[in-house]
Amino acid sequence: MSKKTISLPEVQFSDEGHIRHLHLGTIWIQGSMDTRDPTKLVHEYIQRMMAWLLLMDPDPAAVRGYHAMQLGLGAGSLTKFCAKVLRMKTTTIELNPQVLAACRGWFQLPANTAKMQVILADAAEEIRKPGWLGTVDALQVDLYDHEAAAPVLDSAEFYADCRRLLTEHGCMTVNLFGRSSSFAKSVEKIASAFGREAIWAFKATREGNTVVLAQRTPSRPTRAVLAERAEIIQTQWGLPAAKWLRGFKPLVDL
Repeated sequence: MSKKTISLPEVQFSDEGHIRHLHLGTIWIQGSMDTRDPTKLVHEYIQRMMAWLLLMDPDPAAVRGYHAMQLGLGAGSLTKFCAKVLRMKTTTIELNPQVLAACRGWFQLPANTAKMQVILADAAEEIRKPGWLGTVDALQVDLYDHEAAAPVLDSAEFYADCRRLLTEHGCMTVNLFGRSSSFAKSVEKIASAFGREAIWAFKATREGNTVVLAQRTPSRPTRAVLAERAEIIQTQWGLPAAKWLRGFKPLVDL
C-alpha cells in the first residue's frame, strides 16, 4: 500500500483538569500533558521509557552528548523531555502530519531546531536509511494505531533494524500495551534481534503498559551501581528512578 492510500485517523484532544490528552479518533489516550508544566512526564509508563538512563552514564554532561530518537510522537512528551529537560540531540519519526500539527498547536512542542527535529515519515522505512545507523544512544519505541490494540511495528525484522540504529552502549526502550498484544511473543521477537541477555523489563503498570529495554551491548550493573545512578536521575530530573529499581530486572532473572 502506498503512503497516498493510507487512511490516517483524525486527531483530537480532551482536557481533564490540568491534564490534556491526545486522541486519534477514539477514547484511547495516545499521550498527555500537564498544562501547568508542559515538559513533565505525566504517565508512569512514559516515565519508565526514560529508564535507559539506568543502563548508561546518567551524568548530565554525558547525557547532553547523547542522541535520543523516538519512533512515534504521541503528545510529544518524550521529545520535549529529551530536548528541553535533558538537553539532548533529539529526533522523532512520526507518520501522521495531524499529530505533529496537534503537538505544535495544543501540546507546546517547539518548531524544529538544529538539535530537535520531527521527521514525517514511515518509521519502518526511515530507520533503514544508512545515515541513522549507529548514531542513536536512546531509542524510544511507542507505536500504536488509533485503537491502541497492539504495537504497529512488532516483528523480529523491525527490532533488528532498531538494533542497527544504536551506538555500542545504546539502549532501546519499548512500550508494550494492547488488548491483542502478547508480551511473551513481543519479547521473543526482541530477543531474537538483541539476545535474551540484553533485555530488561519492568512489571506492568496498573494500566497494563509493560516497558521493555534492550541494550546494543549487554551489561550487568550491580544493584549498588543502579542505586547510585537512580539517585542521580531522581536528583537531577525528578524522575522516580529509586522506585523503578523495585520492579526492574534482566529478562533472564524474571
